[in-house]
Amino acid sequence: MSEATLTPKRDAQICALIGTGHFLSHFYMLCLPPLFLVWRDEFHVSFAMLGLAVALMSGTTALLQTPVGFLVDKHGARRFLVGGTLLMALSISAMAFVHDYRLILLLAVLSGVGNSVIHPADYAILAGSIRKEFIGRAFALHTFTGNLGFALAPPTIALLLLVMDWRDALGLLGLLGVPVVGLILLQSRILSDQPTVRGPKPVAGTRLLTSKPILAFFAFFLLSAMAGSGMTAFLITVLGQLWGTSIAIASMTLTGYMVGATAGTLVGGWWADKKGGNLLGFVTVLTLIAMGLILSLGIVPYAEWLLPPVALVAGLCLGSSRTPRDVMLKEACPPGEIGKVFGFVSAGLPLGSALMPVPLGLLIDFGLTWMVLPVVAILLGLSLLCAGGAKSMATAQRPRMQPAE
Repeated sequence: MSEATLTPKRDAQICALIGTGHFLSHFYMLCLPPLFLVWRDEFHVSFAMLGLAVALMSGTTALLQTPVGFLVDKHGARRFLVGGTLLMALSISAMAFVHDYRLILLLAVLSGVGNSVIHPADYAILAGSIRKEFIGRAFALHTFTGNLGFALAPPTIALLLLVMDWRDALGLLGLLGVPVVGLILLQSRILSDQPTVRGPKPVAGTRLLTSKPILAFFAFFLLSAMAGSGMTAFLITVLGQLWGTSIAIASMTLTGYMVGATAGTLVGGWWADKKGGNLLGFVTVLTLIAMGLILSLGIVPYAEWLLPPVALVAGLCLGSSRTPRDVMLKEACPPGEIGKVFGFVSAGLPLGSALMPVPLGLLIDFGLTWMVLPVVAILLGLSLLCAGGAKSMATAQRPRMQPAE
């Protein structure tokens, strides 16, 4: 791709295309839980079976991201992005015609198969299509659109159920993916695959994924997700049990945290592009501030009106550190290996989110609620150690690994 063809307008078009697909992938993940009460009456199944639909979709996505990443690196990302988005969307739409809950579970798996394409294909395309001076903001917009999908799915389903039944709602929402696929096909000329190198690669394949820097990045993502899931799952409960905070104020506090974390991704993208330099230092400072604020929520008897702003700043700090994290991982990727690396490392995010709710819930059950926020802070501290190790090891191996531009 010649430099003349790389323009701000082109960057915006690419971010809009990739971001819309990423929005849908996260939207579909959370469009099912609001239907659980309706499905329980419709299909006469337990809540455990209802939860299995989401677990199968998320688990399939996490499990397949790495092998799909290998295919993306070998055959190119665009065809997989088109096929995966279409499969993901049509599987959701097909649920509208199902009268046996076992078929819902099968379609959830198929949607997870389509969803598994998104992260490896998206990052491979962004790495190959976006100007270097805009890559941080492109990664930030990618994360932002995914978070927006999570946030908008439940209220959208709730509103649709006021004017139509659940079958019509799922059928309509699933079909939204079809025009997105059409736009990707129409604009495919502006979507370039990641840069590659000819000849043998010094570090590639499974050997690359099991190298110390990549494993350290995986641990960084995993521990960060474990801490984040602890906050979102139990912050309301912790504030209520420790300080007697009302559900309304505690919910506003969690909302403040989530708003800050989402908006922070854009701040981090701007910083990565405009300031660059010591990204690890930026991540470290912000994470340490967030750790302190999170700990303070369990130690300091704040006035209730202060709780949402404190959580907002904590979320803003953590969110701002996330885009530099993605840029650091890109810098550690050899040319032609971004699909598998991002597929493997980003699988740590759903895995980390799944690991923490049960152990933290047990702490609360045993009367150790005061330990929940310190555990979250400790996980964030451990993630920083992994980030430092990943960065230093990647720098040491850079002559051999040749980071992708």
